[in-house]
Amino acid sequence: MNPQLATYHQQFEEIAAEAKELTDGLSEALFNWRPAPDQWSIEECLGHLTMVGHVTVQSIEAAVTDALARGITGSGPFHYPVWERFMLRETEPPARHALPSPKRFIPLHQQPITGVLPTFLHVQRNFTIQIERAEGLDLRRVKVPTLITSLMKISLGTTFALAASHERRHMAQARRVRQRLPL
Repeated sequence: MNPQLATYHQQFEEIAAEAKELTDGLSEALFNWRPAPDQWSIEECLGHLTMVGHVTVQSIEAAVTDALARGITGSGPFHYPVWERFMLRETEPPARHALPSPKRFIPLHQQPITGVLPTFLHVQRNFTIQIERAEGLDLRRVKVPTLITSLMKISLGTTFALAASHERRHMAQARRVRQRLPL
C-alpha cells in the first residue's frame, strides 16, 4: 500500500481502538456525563465524529469511484498545496482555536453507548475501506468537496488527513472528559 495511505489507514484503526478504550467499562450515565452544561460528553464527541465522518466518507466514496472510472492514477509521494497544509495544521490537536460545530453536526445528547459506539466504529471501518479503494490513485489530483461548501474541493490525501486530524481533536476532548469523570 502507498505509504501515505498506509499511514491514514493506521490512524483510523488507532482512533477506533482509542474509542473502544475510552468507553470501556462506562455506564450509560458516565458515557453521557458532561463536565459542564456547555461542554460535550464522550457520547457527544463520538456522535459528532460519527455524523461528520458519515458525510465525509460519502464524499470520499464518490470521489474515489469517479477517479477510478477516469483513471486518475499516481504513485506519490504526494505533496499538497500550502493552503491545504495550513488547514491541516489548524485542525490538528491541540486545538489552537475553538470552532463552533455547524448545527447539522451537533449531536443529540443522552444516546446509548450501544448505539453510538458501534456506529462510530462502522464509520471508521468505512474510512479504511475507502483508503484501500484509493490505492493507486493520485491523492493530489483527486478532489473531494469540503464539508464547508461543495464549491471548494481539496485533494483526496488531504481529505483523509483532515478527517483523521479532526477525529484526533475530538478524541482528545473525549479523553479529557474521561479523566474528569466522577467515579
